[in-house]
Amino acid sequence: MTTDSNTAGSTPVSDAAGLTDEQWRAKLTPEEYRVLRQAGTEAPFVGEYTDTKTTGVYRCRACDAELFRSDQKFESHCGWPSFFSPLAGEAIIEKVDRSMGMKRTEVLCANCHSHLGHVFEGEGYDTPTDLRYCINSISMRLEEA
Repeated sequence: MTTDSNTAGSTPVSDAAGLTDEQWRAKLTPEEYRVLRQAGTEAPFVGEYTDTKTTGVYRCRACDAELFRSDQKFESHCGWPSFFSPLAGEAIIEKVDRSMGMKRTEVLCANCHSHLGHVFEGEGYDTPTDLRYCINSISMRLEEA
């Protein structure tokens, strides 16, 4: 599902999990809160899962929903973990993001509406889809198989 918004970046995303902003701040570290709830971005090439090849399922760090599988992960050399497909179409929400002076597609957890990253298409990667889900490591945790 794709929705349209002009408010990515510093505005907290809406909450489908029913938690207040205060509850999210108590549950998450300050950096997790900045990325997951305020649509921030972690620095490139520093994330925990950028180069991970471990087999398992990537879950939303905010609500534990399943998002991606390790067999959908690929090396894009962009500085963030990249996937060619989410676990299931219902696992994420895609939202038009017009922040930063450009039009991008933001990726949110469908369960709690936390910011995960962005998806890009048409970049020519040799994957089954022509998509690159560029996801912040801090937005996920890996459950090893």
